[in-house]
Amino acid sequence: MAEANCTPVTEFSLTGFTEDPVTQITLFLMFLLTYLVTILGNLGMILLIRASPQLQSPMYYFLGNLAFVDLCSSTIITPKMLVDFVSEKKGIAYAGCVAQVFSFDLLGVTECFLLATMAYDRYVAVCHPLLYSLVMSPRCCFQLVTGSYLMGLTNGVGQTISLSTLSFCSSSRIDLFFCDISPLISLSTSDKTLSHIILRTSASLLGVSSSLVVLVSYMAIISTILSINSAEGKRKAFSTCTSHLTTVSIFYGTSIFMYLKPSSDSIRDDKWAVMLYTVVTPMLNPLIYSLRNKEVREALRRLTTRQ
Repeated sequence: MAEANCTPVTEFSLTGFTEDPVTQITLFLMFLLTYLVTILGNLGMILLIRASPQLQSPMYYFLGNLAFVDLCSSTIITPKMLVDFVSEKKGIAYAGCVAQVFSFDLLGVTECFLLATMAYDRYVAVCHPLLYSLVMSPRCCFQLVTGSYLMGLTNGVGQTISLSTLSFCSSSRIDLFFCDISPLISLSTSDKTLSHIILRTSASLLGVSSSLVVLVSYMAIISTILSINSAEGKRKAFSTCTSHLTTVSIFYGTSIFMYLKPSSDSIRDDKWAVMLYTVVTPMLNPLIYSLRNKEVREALRRLTTRQ
């Protein structure tokens, strides 16, 4: 009865990181720089791949889509966070919160499957090089990327449905700097059974399946590399995977730390863990590929000397 008489929440308040004005300005400048590097890095990677003939291969087709997803995922969180650093009222409308949950969950799972697709691409390149052009055809690459976005869309729709079943009456305070489904479920005053089922099913089916593709692919890659007799052959084979392996390690390392670690006694520690996953990781991916990949550096050199 109390549930029926409650007043629905139309706006949520975000606690952010701190209330100290000096610290807020410092964090604002730090995250603004991080966001600018993220935008320039990922947008630059997309334009470089489109403009360079030597980067017209499946691996860079997937990398271009990964840069696009990182660009979008950072944009749905960081600008709002920057505004909150310089605003007295750190609020977000219910509709905006729903949109943020949908977009974040869509892009998060899409990135999981793109990384899995890139791992499969490296598996074919290392373990079956003679069949690479046949297996990784343009049609197959398009289908793999489309499938990644569809998996992300499935997750986004599922979490949005989960959110729509929740009622928020007693509190509208989210102890985070953006809307995420987990704290919203905890905040709800209604029955949370369906929301928990959707969240756990999504994590099990989508998250675990994409992780297994990455794991199995790299087990096969390592086995193939170890079977190569020459040290030079091993070095060349491993060099084709180092950038992606670094990206995978950062993404899954931060996501596991964010979602599977025990709850910290300090809420601030949890916020910094989430920040590492949502804000810093999208900035690192283009830097990793530009610094560690000779083909990207060479394409950039040719493009700049041509101007």
